[in-house]
Amino acid sequence: MKKALITGISGQDGSYLSEFLLEKNYEVHGVIRRVALEDETHRLWRLRRIRDKIKLHSGSLESFPSLAKIINKVQPDEIYHLAAQSYVANSFEDEFSTLNTNINGTHYMLASMKEFSPKSKFYFAGSSEMFGKTVETPQNENTKFYPRSAYGISKVTGFELTRNYREAYNFFASTGILFNHESPRRGFEFVTRKISLAVAKIKNKLQKELSLGNIQAKRDWGHAKDYVEAMWLMLQQSVPADHVIGTGEQHSVEEFLKISFEHVGLNYKDYVKIDKKFFRPAEVETLLADPTNAKNKLGWKPKIKFESLVKEMVESDLKNIKDNIY
Repeated sequence: MKKALITGISGQDGSYLSEFLLEKNYEVHGVIRRVALEDETHRLWRLRRIRDKIKLHSGSLESFPSLAKIINKVQPDEIYHLAAQSYVANSFEDEFSTLNTNINGTHYMLASMKEFSPKSKFYFAGSSEMFGKTVETPQNENTKFYPRSAYGISKVTGFELTRNYREAYNFFASTGILFNHESPRRGFEFVTRKISLAVAKIKNKLQKELSLGNIQAKRDWGHAKDYVEAMWLMLQQSVPADHVIGTGEQHSVEEFLKISFEHVGLNYKDYVKIDKKFFRPAEVETLLADPTNAKNKLGWKPKIKFESLVKEMVESDLKNIKDNIY
C-alpha cells in the first residue's frame, strides 16, 4: 500500500485529493496545525466524511523540525505540498506572512525530504498567478512569469526551489501550475464562493446586495475534483516534469455572476455593487491555460464544465442555508 503525505489536507484541494487517494487504496497522512485538532468541527469540516480513514499529524510550515519529524516518521511514497497562504487579496495586506509561510514552508518540506526521505516523489502546488501580467495568451510551460502579488512571487520562488532540488539532488519533484479551480468546498474569502453564497442568501432574503471589485477580470476556471487527479498523474510518470493544468476556456467574473443569479431566477444587475476597495493594487486582468502538454503527456483533461461548476456551487450553498449550516 502506497503512503501519501499531504500538507494543506484540510483545504479544498487537500480534501478532494485525500478522497481520490483513498479510492486508489493509499494510506493517507496529512499535516495540520495543532489548533485544527483542537477544533475539528469547524476547521476540519471538509474531511468529515473521511476523518476516520486518514492519519493527521500536527505540524507547521514555519517549523522545519516539525515537518522533518513528520516526514521521517511517515516515510511517504508521495508528498503533495498544497499548504500555503493562498488568498491573493490578503497577500497585499500581509506580504511578510505570505512570503514567509509560502517560501520557507516549501523550502522546509524539500529540505526535510532531502534529509529523511529522498526517494519520495514530491508535488508542489504552483499557480496561474505566477504568470500575472501575461506576456502571451494562452499560457503554457514555457511562458515567462510576471507575478503581480506577494502570493504570485512566493509561488514562483517555490517553483524554482522545486526545480532546483530536482536538478541538484535528482529528486522526483514536479510542479503543477494550476489555473483557478473551484468547488462547493472553496473558502468564503474567494470571489467564486463569495458569489455563490451571496446568491443563496439573496434568494432566501438573508442578504440584499453583493459588493465586488473588478468583474471584468477573466480566468480559466475548472473544478478542484478534476485538478487533484492531475496532481496524482504527475507523480505517476517515469520522469518528473512541470505541467500547466487548466481547461483552456476563459470566463469573466461577470459571466460567473450571470449564471449564478440566473440559476435562481434573478438578474445580477439588480444586486451587484462595484466597490473600488475590492480592486487589487496590481490587477491581473486575464489568465488562460494552454493544457496541451497535460493532455498529451498525462492523458488528463477536465470533465466538469464551467456552467455545471457554477450551478453546483450555488446549489450547495442553497442547501446549506436550508439545513441551517450558516
